[in-house]
Amino acid sequence: MLRDKDIREPLFDFLEEVYGKVRILEEKTMGKSRADVVMVTPDALFGIEIKSDADTYARLGRQVKDYNQYYDYNYAVVGTSHALHVEEHIPEWWGIITVELVEDAVDFYILRRPMRNPKVNWKKKISILWRPELAHIQELNGLPKYKEKSKLFVTDKILEKIPEETLQKQLCEELFERDYNAIAEEIRKYRRGNK
Repeated sequence: MLRDKDIREPLFDFLEEVYGKVRILEEKTMGKSRADVVMVTPDALFGIEIKSDADTYARLGRQVKDYNQYYDYNYAVVGTSHALHVEEHIPEWWGIITVELVEDAVDFYILRRPMRNPKVNWKKKISILWRPELAHIQELNGLPKYKEKSKLFVTDKILEKIPEETLQKQLCEELFERDYNAIAEEIRKYRRGNK
């Protein structure tokens, strides 16, 4: 029986083979849930929920609602015990990847490719970005800095002024460039610059 921890690293390798350039972010808070994996490609965000053979569907209903607000595409990655019934628990636009153990190796199969999520909420999606990342997008697009304004105000202005196609690529680029080691200093600099 495969568990979540057995699936993750081989899954990341599989996704890189399928999608090419990707950035993997793990355990991202979204609404009242947590995304197991967020995969960033140059032009889209993918939410990925892992349901290993050891998992149940108990929380999946709430998780699906949250994934649908944040990500352009979503996948359920399921162990063989869930493969026959997962379609009953997720929307038709979600993709399904099955995972099983074959001769001591973890094997993946795309049972269904995802379609673009019709329920994505741009305000929720852009909230993934940190304030310095939003400031960089403002700078790239020649927007005022709005130093004294809230993050919510800034995101509203960005959504109002920047076409979605442009913003999509810039949001993905910011997440590709995100440096978790340097962010504390970036936030300090940003806050100092706003005083």
